[in-house]
Amino acid sequence: MRRLLFLLPLLLFLWLAVYFGLGLTKDPSVIPSALVDKPAPEFSLPALHPGKQGLATGDLKGEVAIVNVFASWCVPCLVEHPFWMKLQKERLLPIHGIAWKDKRENTLRWLAKHGNPYSRIGHDPDNKAGVEWGVYGAPETYIIDRAGRIRFKYVGPIYPQIWQQELLPVVQKLKAEAS
Repeated sequence: MRRLLFLLPLLLFLWLAVYFGLGLTKDPSVIPSALVDKPAPEFSLPALHPGKQGLATGDLKGEVAIVNVFASWCVPCLVEHPFWMKLQKERLLPIHGIAWKDKRENTLRWLAKHGNPYSRIGHDPDNKAGVEWGVYGAPETYIIDRAGRIRFKYVGPIYPQIWQQELLPVVQKLKAEAS
């Protein structure tokens, strides 16, 4: 009995070491999404800019597009923003934004300062659409196919290397499917 009491902490330690060791081998930016390969959720967000169009489920059909969840308070969003500005100038595909958990005036000021790469921006200050999309935090980027289905999700800032290696191949494949 005494031997068992001695071995129990050792076995518990070994089990925890293996459990956490395996966890460290996983890529933290890969967060599974139940929405991948499913239609974009039903949502309708008011426009961020007065007098402009908001963003709704129906706006995501007919062409391959990106939906980027961002906020003015989000430091990684600021890091990836120059990439979105560059991509918007290339006119490869529309980039739609969801201004997430942010005050309208803060987001408008942020976009005025840094530029606006978005075709449409829906304002989601209360996280209503964010819940439907399964948003964990900002930034998150989704690639939507012509049928309005979510085909790819990336959590974290997009850099040119990530775009080239992970997102662009998906975009090219989806654009080729409809040709």
